[in-house]
Amino acid sequence: MKSVRLGKTNLNVPSIVVGCMRLAGKTKSEMNRFIRAALDRGANYFDHADIYGDGQSETVFGDAFAADPSLRREDVILQSKCGIRKQGAGFYDQSKSYILSAVDGILKRLKTDYIDVLLLHRPDALVEPEEVAAAFDLLQASGKVRFFGVSNHRPSQIELLKKFVKQDLIANQIQFSLAASAMIASGMEVNMTTSGAADRDGSVLDYCRLKDITPQAWSPFQIPAWQGSFLGHDSYAPLNEKIDTLAAKYQVTPAGIAAAWILRHPANFQVIAGTSREDRLLDLIAASDIVLTRAEWYELYLASGHILP
Repeated sequence: MKSVRLGKTNLNVPSIVVGCMRLAGKTKSEMNRFIRAALDRGANYFDHADIYGDGQSETVFGDAFAADPSLRREDVILQSKCGIRKQGAGFYDQSKSYILSAVDGILKRLKTDYIDVLLLHRPDALVEPEEVAAAFDLLQASGKVRFFGVSNHRPSQIELLKKFVKQDLIANQIQFSLAASAMIASGMEVNMTTSGAADRDGSVLDYCRLKDITPQAWSPFQIPAWQGSFLGHDSYAPLNEKIDTLAAKYQVTPAGIAAAWILRHPANFQVIAGTSREDRLLDLIAASDIVLTRAEWYELYLASGHILP
């Protein structure tokens, strides 16, 4: 499987990340089989969040992993996210006290004494970066967290954190797919009045490349606003026709081509495979070594509804 360097660390990590959001309903034996299938194909990077299944996704994973003595903690990379709270109408929380308590909960559920990567899940409008820095220092000093990053953050929000946080922020998990590729369009349609020219993210993709931050693509097959997958969707007929043609050429599934499109970008994305099905995960892993030609990449981009000025 293609590997990428994780931020400014010395870690080379798989380009396909096993997303664990939908694993809450698996039994211990199903979870163990799923973990083993991933590891057997070199996918040893697992992405969690404390809100996935209200913590149950982490619990199921931790129980299954701990129950198998042949699985070694040092052979996997565990990433989790915190900062979204569900009390009442819900709110975001990047206070020192909450970050520390959230990590303790994550460690307990995953049955481990450290996680490799902690991401702040969503920007908190009330963030005090001094508190984030204090929490990160304690978590690093205690050995509970090795590396830190963010999710769904703009460059200016990352810069605000970096004013106080001394650790490198090594990853930014952002929505990116053929159907959600405005960050490409805004860079292509510079100084134009077209809809794609709008900069909705502060040029986050260029920023990540400049700062050696690994972008991680979540929901790589989703239409924006949670309208389902664009694969096979009637509203994306030209795109699916082109995807199907390339899937036949490379002898992979349409999902594999959609993932290959993301991985072809030189920002060195990781793709979060958020499936709970072993066969679909293995399909994506198998497709991760496909390198689309420049022409094929642009053909897919245009078929998704974008323009070339």
